[in-house]
Amino acid sequence: MTAPRISLEFLPPKNLEGAFRLWDSVQALSPLEPRFVSVTYGAGGSTRELTRDTVATLHKASGLKVAAHLTCVGSTRAETLEIAKEFFDAGVKDIVALRGDPPKGTGAFQAHPNGFASSVDLIEALADSGQFTIRVGAYPEKHPEAKDADADVRWLKAKMDAGASEALTQFFFEPEVFLRFRDRCEKAGITAPVIPGILPIENWKGARNFAKRCGASIPGWMEEAFARAALDGSQEKLATELCIDLCNKLMAEGVDVLHFYPLNKAKLTLDVCRALGVPAGKPALNSVA
Repeated sequence: MTAPRISLEFLPPKNLEGAFRLWDSVQALSPLEPRFVSVTYGAGGSTRELTRDTVATLHKASGLKVAAHLTCVGSTRAETLEIAKEFFDAGVKDIVALRGDPPKGTGAFQAHPNGFASSVDLIEALADSGQFTIRVGAYPEKHPEAKDADADVRWLKAKMDAGASEALTQFFFEPEVFLRFRDRCEKAGITAPVIPGILPIENWKGARNFAKRCGASIPGWMEEAFARAALDGSQEKLATELCIDLCNKLMAEGVDVLHFYPLNKAKLTLDVCRALGVPAGKPALNSVA
């Protein structure tokens, strides 16, 4: 099989130690020549400034294409579009447009009285500007707030029709989850690329908690496998093998692009990509910031 093309998603650093960890991860993974790297937004827009500053610095310090996450939580339309303008002025012309999660403990999403009512409204405004390549999120399993799985597909179709050019899915643990979702998307008339999101499991407890929060199903066999691996300290070996196997099975079904969630830790993602034959060049960053 031909090696896949990849993209990478990072978290904005919250402190100096986190900044060094991020730069180290980007330095380690940049030789894989990703299509783009993205930087997330915290719940309720809590990392708005961090995301903006991280995106601008990454764009300036590397030859990588950088995509900024942008949400419409807790901001007016004018404020949200001003942030988009700041990204554009910094040379960042790729945006991952999301509704975003409300601040923790505040309940369900409530649109700002003068803000965007949904991700579709945000996408339409960004598309109207003609300045950005717009990517969106997708849920191969039912979004926690969705009525059913078909509702997720209909909503993704609306986002594509509003001006998005590509979707990046939430992570999943079994290839059939994505393949069934891909089939539903094709049946719904979605022709734009839908890219599977891959989570290398650096920490099983953390991955389990993450999965429960976002509605990703956890196979019983995986629970048992990590429980056994914990007994002899082979969790990293198991995680690497499972991730490689997942990617290979997707590639065997025609998937040629993968979106990785390294969570600012490079080693496992790097090991997996090497096993998949992703070619490596030289680091994009000359030094750690």
